[in-house]
Amino acid sequence: MAYRYVVLGAGIQGVAIAYDMAKFGEAEQVLLLDVNADQAAKAAKHINDLLGYNRVQAGSVDVRNKDQVMTLLHGAHSCLSAVPYQFNADLAEWAVEAGVHFNDLGGNTAVVFKELELHEKALAKGVSVVPDCGVAPGLANTLAAHGISQLDSCEEVQTRCGGLPQNPKPPLDYMLVFSVGGLTNEYFGKAVILRDGKRVEVDTFDELETIQLPEPLGECEAFTTSGGTSTTPWTYEGQVKTYEYKTIRYKGHFEKMKVMKDLGLLELEPVMVDGQPVVPRHLFHEVVTPRLTFPDEKDLLVLRVTCRGTKDGLPRTLEYTIVDYQDDETGFNAMSRMTGFPASIVSIMQARGETLQGAVPLEKAVPTEAFLVELAKRGIHMDIKVS
Repeated sequence: MAYRYVVLGAGIQGVAIAYDMAKFGEAEQVLLLDVNADQAAKAAKHINDLLGYNRVQAGSVDVRNKDQVMTLLHGAHSCLSAVPYQFNADLAEWAVEAGVHFNDLGGNTAVVFKELELHEKALAKGVSVVPDCGVAPGLANTLAAHGISQLDSCEEVQTRCGGLPQNPKPPLDYMLVFSVGGLTNEYFGKAVILRDGKRVEVDTFDELETIQLPEPLGECEAFTTSGGTSTTPWTYEGQVKTYEYKTIRYKGHFEKMKVMKDLGLLELEPVMVDGQPVVPRHLFHEVVTPRLTFPDEKDLLVLRVTCRGTKDGLPRTLEYTIVDYQDDETGFNAMSRMTGFPASIVSIMQARGETLQGAVPLEKAVPTEAFLVELAKRGIHMDIKVS
C-alpha cells in the first residue's frame, strides 16, 4: 500500500523527515509545508534530487489556521509536526478530527499531556497520536523501553545525549544545533525523574558527572537538563526505581556556563539598562548566537541508554550507544538525522497501523523490536553491550 504523508515545517528537521518518508515509507506523496513557500520548494527539490524521483511536493501553510491545516490534511495517512511545540496541541486535535495519525518532535511535557487528553477521540477515529518522537525525548525513550522489555525486572535507566561539534571551538566547545532559546530552557528549570521508584522534580544544570565515550569523544561530562524524560517517569513509576536523563558536553562547558548563570546573565527578570528594561537571557541569546554558530563546521550526536536489572535471576545490564555524524552525501547534519529519522519511523509505523491507537506515550505506543529494524535500515550504527 502507498501512503500520503504531511510534514509541517521545512526547517532542517522537517527536510530530513520528508526525505526519510519518501525513501522508506512506501510513500505515494510527501507534502512538505512551511509558512515560507520558497523554503519548502527548495527543500522539496533538494530531496527529490537526492532520491532521483519526485515524491515530495512543497506547499505553504499557517499552522495557526485550522481551515488551512484541515484542507491540507485531507486524504493523508500520517502528519508529523516539525514546528515549535506550542502549536502541537491544536495540530494534534485537528489531525484527529481529520482522521489522520499525528506525531511530533515535542519539546514541552505539559503540551504532551494536553495531546494525550485526545485519547478517546483518537480511538473513536481509529488513529494514533504519539508526541515527543525526536531524539531525547524520543529515540532515547524508545531504547529505554526496549531495554526494560528485555529484563525480567528493571532497577535503573540512565539516558545521556548530546549534540556536539566534531571539532570543538572556544568559547564553549559547543555549536548551536537547535535554537539558543531551547538550549537555555533545557539548562535552567526543573527536570522530572524517578528516584526510589517515585516521580520527583530536581534542579537542572546540576549533578555533574564524568562519562567515558567511544573515541574520538573520550572523557566528557554530563549534567541534568529538562525535558529529556518526557512521560517516562509517569509510565514507569513504581516499576523502575531510577530513571534519569542528562545532557552530554565536552569537558569544561558546564563550568563556563555556570559562571554566566551565577553572574545573572541568564535571568528572566528584566533589569534597567540606560533607562530601558532588558531581559538578561534575551540579551544573552542575541549576543552569543553568532558566536556559537559555525556554518562550516560538522556536528555529531552521541546517545547512550543504560538499563540495569535482572534476567533469569541474574544481574544484567544493557547499554545502547550511538555516535552519529553529519552525512556529507545528503547534507543532513547529525542532529537532523537523529531527530528526524526516529520521528519519521514512528509516522511510517502509524501509517502502516503498527502503533497503538489512541493518544499514547511513545514508550507505550511503538513496538520496539520493529522500530530497531527500521532504524538499522537508515545506516545508523548502534553498539549494544549486554553484561
